[in-house]
Amino acid sequence: MRRRDFIKLSATASALGLLPYEVGAALKLAETSMGCDISNRKIVLIELKGGNDGLNTIIPYDNYGYYKETLRPDIHIPVSNYNNLAVDVSKAGSNQDLIFNPALLSGENNYGFKGLYDAGMLRIMQSVGYPTANRSHFAAKDLWATGNDGNSWDNGKESGWLGRFMEDAYADLLPSNYPVAIQMGSSNTWLGFHAEHEHGLALNIEGQDSQNFYSVLNGLAGQPPSTIPTNTHYGKELQYIIDTDKAANTYAESIQTAFNANGAENLVSYPNTDLANQLKTVARLMRGGIETKIYMVTIGGFDTHNAQNQAIDDINGKHTNLLTELSTAIDAFVQDINSDSIGDDVIGLTFSEFGRKAKQNGNLGTDHGEIAPMFVFGKPVDGGISGVNVDLTEASSDNNWQIKTVQHDYRQVFATLMQDFLGAEDAVIDHAFFDQTHQKSFVNTKIQDLIKSTYFVDASCYALGVNTVSSKTKWVASPNPVIDKLQVITPYNIKNAEYRIFNVSGQLLKRGVLNFGNTNFDFIDMSTLGNNVYYVKLDDGVRSEVKKIIKGAGG
Repeated sequence: MRRRDFIKLSATASALGLLPYEVGAALKLAETSMGCDISNRKIVLIELKGGNDGLNTIIPYDNYGYYKETLRPDIHIPVSNYNNLAVDVSKAGSNQDLIFNPALLSGENNYGFKGLYDAGMLRIMQSVGYPTANRSHFAAKDLWATGNDGNSWDNGKESGWLGRFMEDAYADLLPSNYPVAIQMGSSNTWLGFHAEHEHGLALNIEGQDSQNFYSVLNGLAGQPPSTIPTNTHYGKELQYIIDTDKAANTYAESIQTAFNANGAENLVSYPNTDLANQLKTVARLMRGGIETKIYMVTIGGFDTHNAQNQAIDDINGKHTNLLTELSTAIDAFVQDINSDSIGDDVIGLTFSEFGRKAKQNGNLGTDHGEIAPMFVFGKPVDGGISGVNVDLTEASSDNNWQIKTVQHDYRQVFATLMQDFLGAEDAVIDHAFFDQTHQKSFVNTKIQDLIKSTYFVDASCYALGVNTVSSKTKWVASPNPVIDKLQVITPYNIKNAEYRIFNVSGQLLKRGVLNFGNTNFDFIDMSTLGNNVYYVKLDDGVRSEVKKIIKGAGG
């Protein structure tokens, strides 16, 4: 494996865009039980930076002639074999009849976009956007990051919707030694990770080699001053910097440990591309036991004003290369995480700050548009199509060749994942978005059929309320996946509890007693168990809880 620097350091000493909250305490999520243990669930965001051309990514076949002859005579995607390229042949001629760009068929493991769709693990979200779209790269990215739209520019623009979500969810919990969110593939921190009170910095992981990650950060800022002025703005800022550097070192160590853990190695080969290296790292960190909940990776170059296609009637060019890199990287990533049980707890999705105009420009490219499709993928995803094909006749010279009709607000998609997959309650989601924009609650307009029924978190598993979490929080078990020792933390004032470990068939494998003594934690030795999925039942005679634990390394 070729060695590459694991991170790019910013001008400041702390190069980590991380949110320092406890992950294992279930994100104020579900009261976990045998039926709804969601403590391992993770989201992977894939940013298509620059504005992806959705119309050449998935082609609306029901009006193919108008698309080819009127809008894109030079850069259309030719369809020579409908049966091979159709999303669903049974829907031929319908307003959901879509054709994948041939680049999205690629992948060695049959998990390119077409393969994912055929396997029921990909949902296409048609016409995603927001009211009063902004077609500036910088403004549009900030609107997506802050949870706003073109009508609410000034609402909450100093923090991000995901940062507010995680900050609310972890308000009553102590910091941990691992980050809730990790960003890689970009030198700029995504504003979406900035909470109202806990602003993170950017973690940038380049390639696969974690060597020097911890050592570069450790002691980077030198020794802190022995005395810090109190009750002054300067003193508060200085203390914040010192605390941030300490957290950066702690996170660096836990990330390096996870990356290099025994059994963390990737289980498939990946293409030698930048996006594939990022996703390869994500899979390795997950398998190495770090409990980070949100990952964000980036692939740039989608601002295809020219040479989107390299020549008339030749689809090779910038866009084909980008879609090929995207599809092959996701193909390897899904195959990797589905090689064991990690894939049961992971959903990925693509997003871009805007789409492109429906009509080609004079440079074999396209200019800034408004709506674009999103792709949501993974084992827990209920594959299919949400929405209907875009109305190509909406684009005209009168509206600068834009297709403007939004079928799905991007906040609907994220709110659906936050509740139906991560199990967040309404109040947490509302504050993430709607306390800032004062608009309708997207909790009430969630995307139907996005999550398979076997993975769907229903109301009985929903989050504990923001004001009640302290009194109802149950045991925390980490790391998950575990290598050898599983740490169990209790919020209760108890001295001991019984644990029992079952396999997926319900067979009792091991039992024992946790002795908390004067502390609130003890360890379960998992080293004698093989690599598999187990259920650990904790019981103190008053309360019982079951945790799904992955034994993913060692043993």
